[in-house]
Amino acid sequence: MRSLKTIIAEAEQQKIAIGHFNISDLVGLRAIFEAARDFLPQHKTPVIVGTSEGERDFVGANEAVILVKSLRERFDYPIFINADHTHSLEKIKEAVEAGYDAIIFDGSKLPLEENIAATKEAANYIRTHAPETIIEGELGYIGSSSQILKNIPEGAVFDLAHATKSDEALRFVQETGVDLFSPAVGNLHGMFANAPNPALQIARIQEIKSAVKIPLVLHGGSGVTDSDFVAAIKAGISIIHINTEIRLAWKKGIAEGLAASMNEVAPYKILEPSLRNMKAIITARLALFSGIK
Repeated sequence: MRSLKTIIAEAEQQKIAIGHFNISDLVGLRAIFEAARDFLPQHKTPVIVGTSEGERDFVGANEAVILVKSLRERFDYPIFINADHTHSLEKIKEAVEAGYDAIIFDGSKLPLEENIAATKEAANYIRTHAPETIIEGELGYIGSSSQILKNIPEGAVFDLAHATKSDEALRFVQETGVDLFSPAVGNLHGMFANAPNPALQIARIQEIKSAVKIPLVLHGGSGVTDSDFVAAIKAGISIIHINTEIRLAWKKGIAEGLAASMNEVAPYKILEPSLRNMKAIITARLALFSGIK
C-alpha cells in the first residue's frame, strides 16, 4: 500500500485534497471508513482520521491507533490516523509510542520564536523515535474548540494583516523541518450557528504555498463555503480538517434516535441516525475535495 506521505504528495500534484475527519467514538470511525470505502469503491479514496488531545484522552491513544490500523490491514484500505493538535512534548511522546501515522505539534498560541523552538523540539523527537511519522506544524491562532460559535474565539483574528505571513511561514518551515504546514488564512475552529464562517484568504494561501513548497493543511474546515474550498485547494491546500460539522450531525442523530422510540435502549439502534448523518456529510466533503462535485 502507498504510504501516507506518497498519498499526500499525489494529492498535492493533482490539486485535490485529502479529507481529515475527527472521531470521539466508534460511530464516527465507522462513518468515516464506510463513507470513504463506498464513495469510489475501485479508487479507494484515502482518508485521515484525527484525534485531538481531548479525543485521545476519551477514546485512548493506543486504542484509536489499533482500530484504524486494523481497518487498514483487514481491508487493505488507505485509512490513516493523525494525532491532531498536540500541545506538549509529553503528548508528542504519547502519540509516538501509540504509533500514529502523523502528528501535529500546535504551538500556534505562542509567539513566533517560541513556536519555532517548541515545534523544532517536537519534530526532532519524532524524527529520532518514529522516522516514518509525518510531522505537521502550525503558525497562526484560529481558536481551539470545534463547536457551534456565537462569537469569534478570543485571540483568533481573520483580517489579512494578522494572517500567517509567507516570509514567517518559510522561516518556520526551514527552521523546524516539518513535513506539513498549517497557516491561519481566515479559517477558524468551530462554525457559526446562523452564518457562514469568514472567507478564506486565497491569495495568501497561494503566497504561502509558493514560499514553503510543502503541502499545506487547512484546519477549521467546518462552515467554509464550497467555493472557498475549491479555491483553497487550487491555491495549494492538500489536506482539509472537518470536525464540527460531523459533531453536529452526530448530536442531531442522537436526538432523532431517541425521538424515534423513547423505549429503545440498544445504543447501536439509537445511534443509527448519527451514523447515517455523519456519512452523508463525509461523503459530500470527499466528493468536493476530490474535485467531483
